[in-house]
Amino acid sequence: MTRLNGNNQIGNREVSGSQSPIFGINPATGERLAPGYAGASPAQVVEACALAEAAFEPYRHSAPAARAAFLEAIAAQIAAQGDALIERAMLETGLPRARLEGERGRTLSQLRLFAEVVRAGDWLGVRIDPAQPERTPLPRADLRLQHLPLGPVAVFGASNFPLAFSVAGGDTASALAAGCPVVVKAHSAHPGTSELVGRAVAAAARECDMPEGVFSLLYGNGNSVGQALVADPRIRAVGFTGSRQGGQALLATAQARPEPIPVYAEMSSINPVLLLPAALAARPEALAAGFAGSLQLGAGQFCTNPGLLLGLEGPVLEHFAGLAAEALARAEPQTMLTPGIHRAYEEGVAALARAEGVDTLATGLAARGPHGCRPRLFRTSAKHFLADAQLQQEVFGASALLVSCRDENELVAVLDALEGQLTATVQMDDQDGALARRLLPRLERKAGRVLFNGFPTGVEVCHAMVHGGPWPATSDSRTTSVGSAAIQRFLRPVCYQDCPPVLLPEALQDDNPWHLRRLQDGRYSS
Repeated sequence: MTRLNGNNQIGNREVSGSQSPIFGINPATGERLAPGYAGASPAQVVEACALAEAAFEPYRHSAPAARAAFLEAIAAQIAAQGDALIERAMLETGLPRARLEGERGRTLSQLRLFAEVVRAGDWLGVRIDPAQPERTPLPRADLRLQHLPLGPVAVFGASNFPLAFSVAGGDTASALAAGCPVVVKAHSAHPGTSELVGRAVAAAARECDMPEGVFSLLYGNGNSVGQALVADPRIRAVGFTGSRQGGQALLATAQARPEPIPVYAEMSSINPVLLLPAALAARPEALAAGFAGSLQLGAGQFCTNPGLLLGLEGPVLEHFAGLAAEALARAEPQTMLTPGIHRAYEEGVAALARAEGVDTLATGLAARGPHGCRPRLFRTSAKHFLADAQLQQEVFGASALLVSCRDENELVAVLDALEGQLTATVQMDDQDGALARRLLPRLERKAGRVLFNGFPTGVEVCHAMVHGGPWPATSDSRTTSVGSAAIQRFLRPVCYQDCPPVLLPEALQDDNPWHLRRLQDGRYSS
């Protein structure tokens, strides 16, 4: 296996930190994994941010073709690591090889997608309104708009996706695509995996002759390194995937700065699944099996896990509940990502089991290892759900709550009471059309992605995907962290008025040297 050094990466240098080290833990065995990763010192955090600031001007002015080649080189360097990366990630996460190989493929696809986006140039959002000197009563100035990168971005690796949402994941890929240098705070759950991916990014930067500081990777035990990153005046935006508590802490720090900055945090969602009556009556077995499979995927450690089921009380809902409970009672526990996540899961399901008006319908088979997730299915009434806001709290893992509603009006009341969500799913047949039509406007207001006759786990990397939603699903409901639109988080519009042609950026010049599709005088042209 590839030798790991346990160092922070600051620009082109690997440097040892001075803070207490973190160690990866094999969650399947509890074994501590070498080496230790000493956290970055305050001075090293400052150095990484200063290098990112110095890299910003040359990097943001790089041609689209050069920036796209950089993203493709990162993908190639990650792919070239082969089994070494997968084997280390397996040790640190307990995830099976097939899952991690699939996640690596998704990571490479994200990088290549953003390379295509950069080359196409639509992200620049070019608009040109030529001067109208003869217009009366007042002439119009020559006005030209393009989007520019915000500046250096701090990215926080996620616990549940050691590749696709971490060092070279979607936040990093979209920020680099936008022209923003990136400083990554590695997640403490998979430090060795992070080091290997960080090396790949650094190698690609050298290969493509990118400015030093376009990428750095820092480690830290506790919150000090992350808070210092967000507070540094050179950091201009933050990408985060994690808990609501962690996201709120970063938001508070960003807002307390003399010049506040945006934090794009994906935090908490229970992803309601609406079981409409005709669908339940027509295919209860398929729906129960599909739900049980989605709930258990990855031990339930997905942002889009179906943690809430809503249906109208009656025999068909009872039948579904019995089938789903039976499927989960037979479920073999899967290893959770970290001891801390497992502990939080057990505390969360214990709190649900104690809540007034909540019954336990199913508990999976006993765990054989130290951190196995036993799936749980609970049930309550709409009355109790509406009376207890704690029942909306996310339990990160394979746990779901079935809420039975007396009638359609009570179902509407439950939807109206829900917090913002990443996803909302409607299981329906043709006979459910009138009810679905009534519910859809509410779901549009509550979720970033509305699914029909599917299950929410699985987020396609493509142009139309939205992985975001109203608070607390994300801190900014106007954005997505997956899909090509994710680049927009790290851009801002700038208008040039009567700018001399010699000073115009390439994207705004009359001869259109980059051959961009542009909105010119209200009409698209290229």
